[in-house]
Amino acid sequence: MLMTSQMGRNNALVASQATLAKMAGCGLNTLKRALSVLREGNWIEVRQIGPTGTACAYIVNDRVAWSGNRDGIRYSLFSAAVLLSDDEQPDKTEIGAQPPLQAIPDLYPGEKQLPTGPGLPPPSQPSFDGMEPDLPATEK
Repeated sequence: MLMTSQMGRNNALVASQATLAKMAGCGLNTLKRALSVLREGNWIEVRQIGPTGTACAYIVNDRVAWSGNRDGIRYSLFSAAVLLSDDEQPDKTEIGAQPPLQAIPDLYPGEKQLPTGPGLPPPSQPSFDGMEPDLPATEK
């Protein structure tokens, strides 16, 4: 119930086991046993994130779709809610005091991005014989 309440409209939740144990109000060993029971009963699929397995993606109601091999590695891309605890952050004392991030400009429907800045000079090449540009002269 804890996982489904935190995952919102997604079928997956990314969290560390320590954060889940804290949210559930239980110890880490109790949480591991509960996850094992859920996994063995085919209630959840657990996918490890990174080599240590301290943070995992917990998938409910559906299996993860895997794409074909690319450089010998199979990939999976899915949406998930991410649950973090401030206790696990290396900058815990600075949380809430950081300056705001720079905003990426939005494009609205129908708008196009225009290039700006100095850019590169246009390519130059000599004119073909007989096809020299005939620009009108201006008189002052």
